[in-house]
Amino acid sequence: MIEKFWKDGTEQDWQSALEHYYEMLYEEQEKLDEFIKNVKPETIKSLPVTEFYDFLFDKYFVWKYTQKNRLSTTRKALKKYIDEKRLDELEKIQKELFYMSHDDAEACIRVATKIKGLGTAGASGLLAILFPEDFGTVDQFVVKTLVAANDEKYINELKKVKPNWISKKQGSMLISILREKAKELNRRFSTEFWTPRKVDMVLWSLGRSR
Repeated sequence: MIEKFWKDGTEQDWQSALEHYYEMLYEEQEKLDEFIKNVKPETIKSLPVTEFYDFLFDKYFVWKYTQKNRLSTTRKALKKYIDEKRLDELEKIQKELFYMSHDDAEACIRVATKIKGLGTAGASGLLAILFPEDFGTVDQFVVKTLVAANDEKYINELKKVKPNWISKKQGSMLISILREKAKELNRRFSTEFWTPRKVDMVLWSLGRSR
């Protein structure tokens, strides 16, 4: 089913899968997802570092890490900026996020993973909500769905990826796949609608449904 969808899915198929993403959210998740969807990069860029920290701690980490144990662990790491009075380090990373070229996805992931608590999946998620035209989230669900899609162009490399331990280089490769698919869909359907972020949302919903 996923293999056929990935290769031959119609515009309606893809739109329905995107709608399914929203249908799978709990009520509390819906509210937070609505907030995340409307995040403006220029707003985050201009935040004082204390408010950028609050955005990460209260919004982004809660949105990304839905398992309580993972949220607790990642927040504990992030909290070191406060406990150790090192917000100046976070401020430098905040600035880097908005002055880097998006052409090199791996370099962008390296910048985002400087934020305490973020691995490749978490870093890609932050990049995806800030710059959805260029990035998508690459996590275990996206990996598993892409493997199930069995695209001969990527399958050998995809099978090497450990879904729960994605390297920065592999994260870059996965983002490249999302970028290519978004371009393909816009070309096939004569739209400018599809982005790497929307492709990842579809893959996430398919991965969670299996």
